[in-house]
Amino acid sequence: MMDGPRSDVGRWGGNPLQPPTTPSPEPEPEPDGRSRRGGGGRSFWARCCGCCSCRNAADDDWGPEPSDSRGRGSSSGTRRPGSRGSDSRRPVSRGSGVNAAGDGTIREGMLVVNGVDLLSSRSDQNRREHHTDEYEYDELIVRRGQPFHMLLLLSRTYESSDHITLELLIGNNPEVGKGTHVIIPVGKGGSGGWKAQVVKASGQNLNLRVHTSPNAIIGKFQFTVRTQSDAGEFQLPFDPRNEIYILFNPWCPEDIVYVDHEDWRQEYVLNESGRIYYGTEAQIGERTWNYGQFDHGVLDACLYILDRRGMPYGGRGDPVSVSRVISAMVNSLDDNGVLIGNWSGDYSRGTNPSAWVGSVEILLSYLRTGYSVPYGQCWVFAGVTTTVLRCLGLATRTVTNFNSAHDTDTSLTMDIYFDENMKPLEHLNHDSVWNFHVWNDCWMKRPDLPSGFDGWQVVDATPQETSSGIFCCGPCSVESIKNGLVYMKYDTPFIFAEVNSDKVYWQRQDDGSFKIVYVEEKAIGTLIVTKAISSNMREDITYLYKHPEGSDAERKAVETAAAHGSKPNVYANRGSAEDVAMQVEAQDAVMGQDLMVSVMLTNHSSSRRTVKLHLYLSVTFYTGVSGTIFKETKKEVELAPGASDRVTMPVAYKEYRPHLVDQGAMLLNVSGHVKESGQVLAKQHTFRLRTPDLSLTLLGAAVVGQECEVQIVFKNPLPVTLTNVVFRLEGSGLQRPKILNVGDIGGNETVTLRQSFVPVRPGPRQLIASLDSPQLSQVHGVIQVDVAPAPGDGGFFSDAGGDSHLGETIPMASRGGA
Repeated sequence: MMDGPRSDVGRWGGNPLQPPTTPSPEPEPEPDGRSRRGGGGRSFWARCCGCCSCRNAADDDWGPEPSDSRGRGSSSGTRRPGSRGSDSRRPVSRGSGVNAAGDGTIREGMLVVNGVDLLSSRSDQNRREHHTDEYEYDELIVRRGQPFHMLLLLSRTYESSDHITLELLIGNNPEVGKGTHVIIPVGKGGSGGWKAQVVKASGQNLNLRVHTSPNAIIGKFQFTVRTQSDAGEFQLPFDPRNEIYILFNPWCPEDIVYVDHEDWRQEYVLNESGRIYYGTEAQIGERTWNYGQFDHGVLDACLYILDRRGMPYGGRGDPVSVSRVISAMVNSLDDNGVLIGNWSGDYSRGTNPSAWVGSVEILLSYLRTGYSVPYGQCWVFAGVTTTVLRCLGLATRTVTNFNSAHDTDTSLTMDIYFDENMKPLEHLNHDSVWNFHVWNDCWMKRPDLPSGFDGWQVVDATPQETSSGIFCCGPCSVESIKNGLVYMKYDTPFIFAEVNSDKVYWQRQDDGSFKIVYVEEKAIGTLIVTKAISSNMREDITYLYKHPEGSDAERKAVETAAAHGSKPNVYANRGSAEDVAMQVEAQDAVMGQDLMVSVMLTNHSSSRRTVKLHLYLSVTFYTGVSGTIFKETKKEVELAPGASDRVTMPVAYKEYRPHLVDQGAMLLNVSGHVKESGQVLAKQHTFRLRTPDLSLTLLGAAVVGQECEVQIVFKNPLPVTLTNVVFRLEGSGLQRPKILNVGDIGGNETVTLRQSFVPVRPGPRQLIASLDSPQLSQVHGVIQVDVAPAPGDGGFFSDAGGDSHLGETIPMASRGGA
């Protein structure tokens, strides 16, 4: 642990935008041991985004961010957010103005702005029409390309000879040419879609309708008003209460993030929770994730991420650039981003990735401390990315690809090497097939690509391979993936290989060379799923990523892509008789129980076949990295014409227990040789051991501002004691992230906990819990909570309760044996 300021500033080495120099009271987490680049070399924008690579010293919007009391903050939203409030109207901001000379003298007859009401309350028209009324903020939050209203309180009646100008500023040295200084004359046509009109003048009150550009920069703007009259000029001082957040707008047809389906917008922009799928294609697990994009502080955290990246403010109106930056910044490699990746199995210096139940705790920790949060794996990176992009206004969903390839040599095939006896040569098997991999789709037009590539774009924040020297991936058009157009930006070759490459088996020959003995065409990207719209069902979206397996279009896409890879002639050496079929099965087993694996052989020829079969069983991380083989079986099987036979291998709990790793997954390598025909059989089959769920029960009605209670019941499925057990509890509008330390739970023991919480927002909500211990992880539970509004509050949120509780020790309400 470090006691002083962190020195690994990464790519900020030559950038005036620095991480916090005052250490937080919370110690910096230990890094995951991966190397980080220094600050030298080309900037992120030169390496990542060609259109932004021409930055020079004159680009003042790259300058240092303004500091607050903790050395962090900016006009774009990195300052510590203000306190949550109730629905009562915020006080109108007032201040002593200045005249053109700047001496503060107010002359008689001047048009003085005594105050501004941005109508920013969650119950006001602005927030409701802009679909931002769920954000737990008092400030005005609007979506670009859509008008909003404001009220100016003037010192006298507005006259036709008066001139009023509204100004919005973002960044450290705002410039009109960069879109960081917006000037809007009232009653006159503005530029680029900006304009303001008088709706009603009543006495000294002036109601304005303001139109923002559909291409506006997103972020937190300062706001001021200038007036000019015969008596002189006046400027309203900047006031933090008048700051305005501007977001992307999927409701605006002129915005390139526009989505033409209301049910899509409700699901992919406004839904605060979702389902993330994991496991294997045959044994799909699902968990609820609290995205929490409207929770207090999350929007500031999202804008802080852009600031920490040093992203030019002038580029923040482009969703292609913004999503690419987010894919880089959600992981910590080479930019001190949000999450530290860790696949080692040792999470003692942080949080087991399986223990997180949502994004809020992670993002608020990053905002609060400025330090990368330990630890994440693919579904955590994807869950946080969904939160950030939805919060900023991009329609985004979390996607799981089962049997996801990791192509390390750009061959666009998955190459697996075996010795002469078809035993895997792990030291040569650098390509890997992840049991599942989770990334994101976000919706936008792609003006940087030829026509036909708008719509869903893949963004992957998990740091697997570098893109232009940076650990980021996407946005990549799903349409280009489907058709094997691997020359389309960004990162299409890597993503194509994840979903639609072939698995190629190579056998070492007597002279040391390798020969292709089998090509498995349907082994990669076997199922691609996401949460369905308006339900908790699973939606199969494989058809969006690939043509039907085995179709002419699918084969053309694969071979077209492979022709651009490092082994363009891989398909030239195919061809052998294949009349013995093999099917691998694994019994659906629960963690702690014995299990059975089996192989079914079928002879489709008219002659007898003799098969020498080898089964090798090992544990495996979900990333496809396997452990040592702990059990194997060899058997010779005689098959009559048209006959079938099954080879089984029982596995006892005591045999696999010492070898278990995260996710409880195992890998069965099966290889065989047909004596009569020379046919080679090869198959890799992954399966997992299921873990139990947490049972959550609501005890009583849930009402905004009133305490209610939830009961959590868990039974330990293992005959061993679970030590240092930690529960996590979180739910947007219900409970800020809460950590409960419950100590040890005995073998096969049942425990019951009760926790109280105070809902802060009405409507259907989800309360999510997880359990983690060194002996057992991947244990989750969820309950839907229908929250009634508090009597007389108009259906809006309360600031009562909901605070975060970290590290609280909770006694069990009851314990029971098996």
